[in-house]
Amino acid sequence: MSRILLLSNGHGEDLSGSLIAKQLLKSGYSVDALPIVGKGNFYEKEKIKIIGKTKEFSTGGIGYNSFKGRLNEIFGGEIIYLLKRLYLVYKIRKKYNYFFVVGDIVPIFFAWLCKKDFFTYLVAYSSHYEGKLKLPWPSKFFLLSKKAKKIYTRDFLTANDLTLQLKKEVSFLGNPFMDKFNFKNKELKKSDFSIGLFPGSRFPEILENLVLILEVLEDLSNCSYFQKIEFNFAIVNSLSSSKIMDIFKNRKWIYLEKINEKNLFKFQYKCLKVNLYWNNFDEILLKSKCCISMTGTAAEQAIGLGKPVIQIEGKGPQFTKSFAEAQRRLLGKYVFCASNFENKKDQINQTINLIIKLIYLIKLNKNFLISCNENAKKRLGENKACIKMVDNMNFVIKND
Repeated sequence: MSRILLLSNGHGEDLSGSLIAKQLLKSGYSVDALPIVGKGNFYEKEKIKIIGKTKEFSTGGIGYNSFKGRLNEIFGGEIIYLLKRLYLVYKIRKKYNYFFVVGDIVPIFFAWLCKKDFFTYLVAYSSHYEGKLKLPWPSKFFLLSKKAKKIYTRDFLTANDLTLQLKKEVSFLGNPFMDKFNFKNKELKKSDFSIGLFPGSRFPEILENLVLILEVLEDLSNCSYFQKIEFNFAIVNSLSSSKIMDIFKNRKWIYLEKINEKNLFKFQYKCLKVNLYWNNFDEILLKSKCCISMTGTAAEQAIGLGKPVIQIEGKGPQFTKSFAEAQRRLLGKYVFCASNFENKKDQINQTINLIIKLIYLIKLNKNFLISCNENAKKRLGENKACIKMVDNMNFVIKND
């Protein structure tokens, strides 16, 4: 069978790439991965060989970042690092029959420059942003190349749009980052009402995001109703338990207990209790009725599972006002956000009003969750995307 190199460009892209790579291995291909930005933790988890030494940057790549974030990229050495990655890809290109690109123009450019036949999953772009996709120059030139064997998009609208623009078939077969939930136990023990809290994955941005969510919860604690709600934080490994203890104690939260086997900390503020879990993201998301999110991929997965999302705009460098606004265009009307506020206090009050509104809709409006699920299929598609993509690749390769 053919040898394939996975090129991915970001945290969410690595997740999708690792799931595609896993399915390629099942189909008999020899697969390696080269994450362009990030350490490639998802590939390690799936036991996919990673090529070269990796490095993680706080912004996660060039995109909807703040101006400060872009400066951090430049002075943090990201541009030089990308050039080194490009050289490495070019040096090893002859070892592989095909490249599989996950992300945006950067890995597409890598594949095109190496003159390799490549497959593309354009997870970074969507026609939902503007109504018509404006690919960054010169992406269209690369995708029109005969080396671009097949192009997969993240939604139907983009597939139809690009098919017309490129005058070649572009397919939407679903989103691989949703496939991981197909095999999870969806009959998890559910509380009366559970809300997932996702402050992000990038350090040190996650610290400010965590505190902002805590400020919302502290105001919620003035209402006794919220002692009935289960609040669950999904915490990444880069945020240590000692740092968590410092943050909560400095804000006068009461430490309740630690449960080692569940990687769980419990805290209380007035009547409101929160659970903090490490390495338990999937379970938290599956049992949540809704989510409070300052993330990219996690919000997309929540919407894909038919769960409404409340955003809280942060300072970035990643989860900024512009990033949040673009995410709402991408994912549709079931992403809620207090976007017009005078100050932080006003932002927190408006966010609390949105939380109360969502609880009301979920509990009392039968059509609301039906509409959320319809939106999920429209924006994220059906499941088994990895199987569909690899089956389609098999057909293309056999007839190549």
